Amino acid sequence: MRLLLINPNTSQATTQAMVGIARESAPSVEIDGLSAPFGVPLITGPAELAIGRDAVVTLMAARPPFGYQGVIVAAFGDPALDELRRTVAVPVTGIAEAGMAEAAHHGRFAVVTTTPDLTESIAARADAYGHGDSFLGTVLTAVRQLGARAIVIGGGPLAVAAREIANQLPVPVIEPVPAAVRLAIRRAERTAQEM
Repeated sequence: MRLLLINPNTSQATTQAMVGIARESAPSVEIDGLSAPFGVPLITGPAELAIGRDAVVTLMAARPPFGYQGVIVAAFGDPALDELRRTVAVPVTGIAEAGMAEAAHHGRFAVVTTTPDLTESIAARADAYGHGDSFLGTVLTAVRQLGARAIVIGGGPLAVAAREIANQLPVPVIEPVPAAVRLAIRRAERTAQEM
């Protein structure tokens, strides 16, 4: 199986870090990565998220994912997820979508983020994915104060932080890139069975 991980920002180092995280979570799957052809090196707010969306749409129009069984959009705002689902022939998975879905299996959850300007976007995504009732917000104190049953790390390349936080919390900490790989594999397998 082959998956394509698309980083909606221009940082090659970030792309390679997320590809490494993805490969570690599924060693038997071939995972390649592409960075946005234009835009910003770090998505920190709604304007950068919109630029990332445009960059991903442009990238996939120029380089359709031929030979891949799934595509992962690897920015926590899932930019261009809906557009790609309408235009590419393979299942498309967002890291926020996958992380939130996995966390919601545990009950109420929160998202830890280093980008406070994206908290409204994260809340909107949680609602759009049907997790509005389970989503408690984007605060680390959610475990103790709000009763979160899981935490989602709100950024693809933050695996080290996720692992450090996991040791300090009594609830599951969901890394979004491995969650997206797991969901993308399930979707690709389901698509292959339907053919």
